[in-house]
Amino acid sequence: MADADMSDDGRGKTPAAMLAIGELAARVGVPTHVLRYWETRFPQLKPLQRSGRRRYYRAEDVALVERIHHLLHVQGFTVEGARKALSDTADLIDGTSVPASQAAASDPTMISGGGAGVPVAALIALRQRLAAALR
Repeated sequence: MADADMSDDGRGKTPAAMLAIGELAARVGVPTHVLRYWETRFPQLKPLQRSGRRRYYRAEDVALVERIHHLLHVQGFTVEGARKALSDTADLIDGTSVPASQAAASDPTMISGGGAGVPVAALIALRQRLAAALR
């Protein structure tokens, strides 16, 4: 198998290949029971279950698990806070509700959060004013 066909883990799986629960747990750095717990708390996380109730995670499930791990273990969110962050939607754009991540991608000059978008330039100016006040 050529090096270009191998993923970064060196086991020859393509990025689109499904991962078993043990493989994903090792990749993210959490025990398998934590992934099963997250399935009960995050309704978006629905791995395929094959015979014997073996779980297989698709690429979008892997990305979601990595996002959940980042929210909980890196940013320090609670489970409820992470659930809200994942289900947060931005203001209506062109008459449709879109996830905040897509809204930010559609307008890079805006940061959306709990309601209205905030221009990045305004946040930078505020940060500079605060830094000046602390000097």
